[in-house]
Parts: sequence; structure tokens; C-alpha cells
Amino acid sequence: MKNICFLLLLGALYSCSSEPGRTAENEPNAMPSDSAAWVVQQAIAAHGGDHIENSRIAFDFRDRHYVSDRRGGQFTYERIWQDTSGDQYRDVLTNQQLYREINGTKAPLTAKDSAAYANSTNSVIYFALLPYFLNDPAVQKSYLGTSKIKGQTYHKIKVTFQQDRGGKDFEDEYIYWIHPEEFTMDYLAYNYIVDGGGARFREAYNVRQIEGIRFADYINYKPVPDTREVTAFDRLFNEGKMEELSRIDTENVEVKLR
Repeated sequence: MKNICFLLLLGALYSCSSEPGRTAENEPNAMPSDSAAWVVQQAIAAHGGDHIENSRIAFDFRDRHYVSDRRGGQFTYERIWQDTSGDQYRDVLTNQQLYREINGTKAPLTAKDSAAYANSTNSVIYFALLPYFLNDPAVQKSYLGTSKIKGQTYHKIKVTFQQDRGGKDFEDEYIYWIHPEEFTMDYLAYNYIVDGGGARFREAYNVRQIEGIRFADYINYKPVPDTREVTAFDRLFNEGKMEELSRIDTENVEVKLR
């Protein structure tokens, strides 16, 4: 799964076109030469990226409470829960560090534990706020054309990561299916290498807008039979060759804009 990249940088919107005077700004559905970057930028805007940039977002996921507090390029992420003995845990991840509090007192951590807690805290927030992070400097985007899922045409975008800035998960591969008019990210798939690896396909449902930010829950599928060829997952899904594994539900979402 994608782990933390401490400095996120929103990329510029490329609006070049093969026809003089025609740009993505004055013709929203015009496809510029860098189609992948353009589609992703439209998706980030459609999902409320400008609002996410300066916001406090809180939600619950699988018995843990998460907080994303962003002020431009600075962020503080929190993961809070209580164990069966009643002890209160709080992991805090910033641009500079990860620390853990137990019952309000900082706990000593090994480098290995610190990295693991940072990764797991970041991963939940990363997925909850996608496609916001797809202009991270480590991201490499490519346009795979269009494909159909359930009869609807989608832009198909492949994302990989630079080795030097992509963290330990730089070999992960993602595919995003983005609606050509609404620019909503309705499906995604990923192939991850670390921790035993695997490949999954997700379908958005329970979509809602809160303070201009789009949130969705996901049905999580695995291919049957098993394969890592994520570029083919749209076809396999259409053919009924996906088995539901779980539901990825983001609950009790609260948003405060700055």
C-alpha cells in the first residue's frame, strides 16, 4: 500500500491543445497532450481538492478515529483508539515525524515501529481522500485510453511511483477509472508488492458531498482466479470474475474548512 511522502506538491494544470486557441480552461472536455495529468487534475477539482488543501477532516474507520489536518503543504494526521484494557492510543504523523501517545504520554518507539505506524496511519487517510494525492511529485501517470464498466465509458489512468521518492512501496501499481464528464473516480485497482502482495479492485458506493468534498465508500473485490494484471480488472469485473472481500466504509465524516 502507498506509504507516506512527507511533502505534497499540487502540480500545474497542463492545457495545451492541437488546435490554436483551444484550451482545457475554455473548453472543459478538451483533451490536452498530457492527457493523464489533465484528467487527474479535473478529478482532483471535482472531488474538492481546493477544499482539502486547507481543512480539518475527521472520520471513523474500523474502530479507529482518524483526523487529517492540512494547512497548505503542512499536515498533521491522527489515529486514535482504545484497546480492550481501556488504554487510549494516539498516533500523530506530521511532515517531520511520527509519535505515539498512550494515555497522553509519549511512548518510546523503534525505527521499525515508527515507520509501520506512520504507514498505516497515512494509508487510511490516503485512500479516503483520493484522488487528492495524485499530483504528489513521486507519482508517474500515464493515460491508457478509455474503457467501459457496466456500460459506462471511463478514462483509464495508470499510476506508478518514482523509486527515489516513492517510499518502500514504489513498485505498487494503480489504475483509476474516471468519469469523462463528471470526473469522479468511480473505480480503482491496485497491485501491491510488500507484505506478501496482492491485487484488489474497488467500486465506489454511498457517494456524498460534505462541505464541497466528495467522499465515497468502496466495495473491495479480488480477482478469481488470482491475477496481478490490474489493467485487465475492468474486463474481469464486467465478466463477473471478481469476488467481494469486504466493504471499505468511512463513517461519521466531519469537515471543517479554513
